[in-house]
This record gives sequence, C-alpha cells and structure tokens, in this order.
Amino acid sequence: MDDTWVRFANDLVARVSGPMSFRLVLQPAMAVFFAIRSGLADARNGRPPYFWALVSGRAPREAMVEEGWKSVGRVFIRAVVLDIVYHLYVLRFVYPMEAVAVAFILAIVPYLVVRGLVTRLARAESRV
Repeated sequence: MDDTWVRFANDLVARVSGPMSFRLVLQPAMAVFFAIRSGLADARNGRPPYFWALVSGRAPREAMVEEGWKSVGRVFIRAVVLDIVYHLYVLRFVYPMEAVAVAFILAIVPYLVVRGLVTRLARAESRV
C-alpha cells in the first residue's frame, strides 16, 4: 500500500512539468467557468452557497448533487479521459483510481470552492 502512495505522489509531481501539462490549467479553468455561472444563478435565486448547503443539509441533497453534476460532470469526465491518455502516453499503463483522483482535484475541488465564493460575493454585492 505504501508503494501505491509513493507512486501516486511521484506521478502527481511528474504531471506538472511533463507532457500534456496544459490540462493542469485548462481543466480547473473550465470548472471555474461553470462554477461562476452556477454561483451567480444561486445568488440570483436566493440559494445558499452550494457546498455549504450540501454539507449542512439545508436543501434537498439529491437535487443539488444532480444539478451540480450537470454543471461540472462533463469537465470531470474529460479530466478522467485526459488523465487516462496521459497514463497511456507516459506510463504505458492505466491506474484508474489515480485518474479519478486527479480528475477530482482538477475539476470538482475548484468547482466547489469557486461556486460558493461567487455566490457569497454576488449576494454581498447585491446588498450594497
């Protein structure tokens, strides 16, 4: 198990300067675009910040997860596919859990963070 974590950490570091490194900027940028769009819609409709509402349980979670997945799902799928292509090109072997973890880091995390921030900022701006 320790070898898996070491390989994963080494592979993550190698992605920064290796081939296809453009996706390390492109995928979070796409996630941020969709997060801004969704966050502004949340503020317009008076909904709470997305991740906070998911965690606190103030809103129906199933509907929120479905709506969030519709917004960022394509970015996530593309991130997984691009990481699999990277694996085949560089490593000559596919590590599926590593691909999903990298896609989660590049697509889902920026989406969750930015969507909540945009909702809070848009609400604060509308009150002024």
